[in-house]
Amino acid sequence: MSRKLPEKWQSSIKAAKATQVAFDMDEKIQLEIRKEAVEAGLSPSDKIRDILGLPVNKRPKRPRLTVSLSTDDYIALAEKYQLDPEQQLEIKKKLMDDLVHHVSMKD
Repeated sequence: MSRKLPEKWQSSIKAAKATQVAFDMDEKIQLEIRKEAVEAGLSPSDKIRDILGLPVNKRPKRPRLTVSLSTDDYIALAEKYQLDPEQQLEIKKKLMDDLVHHVSMKD
């Protein structure tokens, strides 16, 4: 007896079957591909797809920067910003302010 997947999950089937491929190559090559990706407004993954002649999603779904923060990171940042480590939203706001300030200092 086979069960049919709900309609909203159908588009996830292809993504679930995709395989991520990692490349261990010279740092200069990696840096150049990353630089080309930034200049083209693409992720490094999309730039690799472009170089290989594969279809590329023209508009990133959520163009954003990410960073992984551990519990220890939140503790250190809370101390830096004089907040409680549980105030993660406030810490995130302070982080964003620091990043904006960092870039504006380069102008």
